[in-house]
Amino acid sequence: MKIAYFDCFSGAGGDMITAAMLDAGLSEELLTRQISTLGIHGIELKVSQTTRCGIKAVRFEPLAPHQHHHRHLADILHIINNSGISQSAKERAAEVFKKLAAAEAHVHRTDVSSVHFHEVGAVDSIVDIVSACIGIEELKIEKVYCSALALGGGTVKSEHGILPVPAPATAELVKNVPTFGGPEQIELLTPTAAAILTTFAASFGTMPAMTIEKIGHGAGSRDSKTLPNIVRLVIGEAAAGINTDSDYVTLLEANCDDITGELAGHIVERLMTQGSLDAFTMPIYMKHSRPAILLSVICKPQDAPQIEKFLFEQGVTLGIRRQIIQRSTLKRDFVTVATAYGDIKIKRGFVGDKVVFAKPEFSDCEKAAMENNIPVKAVILVAITTYSKI
Repeated sequence: MKIAYFDCFSGAGGDMITAAMLDAGLSEELLTRQISTLGIHGIELKVSQTTRCGIKAVRFEPLAPHQHHHRHLADILHIINNSGISQSAKERAAEVFKKLAAAEAHVHRTDVSSVHFHEVGAVDSIVDIVSACIGIEELKIEKVYCSALALGGGTVKSEHGILPVPAPATAELVKNVPTFGGPEQIELLTPTAAAILTTFAASFGTMPAMTIEKIGHGAGSRDSKTLPNIVRLVIGEAAAGINTDSDYVTLLEANCDDITGELAGHIVERLMTQGSLDAFTMPIYMKHSRPAILLSVICKPQDAPQIEKFLFEQGVTLGIRRQIIQRSTLKRDFVTVATAYGDIKIKRGFVGDKVVFAKPEFSDCEKAAMENNIPVKAVILVAITTYSKI
């Protein structure tokens, strides 16, 4: 599977995303030809080579006569739907703009159809979004991943006045997505880029396992002397046998030196009802050789805030460490075997099409053992034997 990873360590703008695609092999001639079908008068695409902190990169600048009128979502969708780009690019571009409109509507407490797009409705943003959608298709990218997003800091000027960074629409778009402030006190992530990346990306975190084939660097307009103002795009073939739908999880950890074994067991059981993928404890020694418990929780990134809240409310720790980690998982499924003691599910794991793991579900075996008044191990053995014959 062809996958792409956007490394947004310095934030992102819509122009930077397209520029990275051009540097990674998207044809400038093809892009220009397809953008011309939008029917926007006087538009010109300027593509140039530049450097940011010594790194060679591509700069992408859509140029068009200034237009004073603002556009509604329906106006933009009309432009997209009547263009000559592919149907899949049209659908993806429409999805990005609908997400952007929903964020603006939420921020301004209005209806989506009433949103005036202001800055994001300008011609260059329409071109940025449509170009990115064309690029995904032309580079034959089947799945997109993205790093945690650098937001920047400070304030930014807008048609609504001076706004905090991230701008309200950007903040709305990156809900439940890994982000971080800085590393510079300016706007690093634009609403347009936030809409593109949150629409494209299957997940956010570290780079998935892949064989790297192409790398593109897309430069923004600002030339910082301390941080390269670029988006890095890495394209390659996903590692064989890896289920890339579940590559990233959050690990929460806390050193607990004043809870009892009973309370630790209770907390672990409760965590499994709070959205945790797994929870476990480990005996450790802290300062002054003080015995303690290391409490670890694995969860989906979007579930981390509610699990942290639960742990703090239980009064078991004053601090929690959080990190996003990469997790390689096998493709898996379940099959059911009929035994003399009832139906038992078998969990299977695959590398490619080869089954490398097969194990009866313990809860099914336990239930069958209790109903038939026999040892659980007897049910497990029968289930394994039955499965081996199919």
